[in-house]
Amino acid sequence: MGVSALSPPIAAPLGDVNTERLSLRRFERDDLDEPAAVFEHREVWQFPYGRGMTGEETEAFLDAQIAHWDQHGFGCWTAKEIASGRLIGYVGLSVPTFLPDILPAVEVGWRFAPAAWGNGYATEGATAALHEAFTTMGLDWVCSLPQADNPRSGRVAERLGMKLIRDVNVPANARRGEVVAQHYQIARDDRLAAHSSPPRRE
Repeated sequence: MGVSALSPPIAAPLGDVNTERLSLRRFERDDLDEPAAVFEHREVWQFPYGRGMTGEETEAFLDAQIAHWDQHGFGCWTAKEIASGRLIGYVGLSVPTFLPDILPAVEVGWRFAPAAWGNGYATEGATAALHEAFTTMGLDWVCSLPQADNPRSGRVAERLGMKLIRDVNVPANARRGEVVAQHYQIARDDRLAAHSSPPRRE
């Protein structure tokens, strides 16, 4: 695990956890077919790309996730339903390098297959991620940056107890144009005061 100026220092690396319904695990190199089946749906990547990912793009995403974990000691988890064993998306923590103005920072984020929407999985997984961020990792605050025209994710951030700070322009990159994100944020003391029950550690 390296040290990076892009993210705040952490007390300990992020581990795998279980919630009531989800098994949350670090991405591994063998994890390609299942994420590819989720990521090919346009709805998963509607914001910001307006289309699904190709197999090659999913492979590049997987490589980036593994490198992120190696560099920072945390990242996004694959999210599997415990009852079915199916991979239904991902959720976790990452460095929002697409918005340099707020760095060093850690963002909580999520993407789930359309068939899994409406079941509270994003809130459940992100709740576990925030708990780990403020306990295991010892962070002072965490942000979330849903696209402004994606109210579904904004509502998840609000259910997590996060407060809207401002709208912010996210610079264009090679894959998309400039977009407007909503900068949500929550502090450790506020989150832990409201939610004290930990997820199940492995």
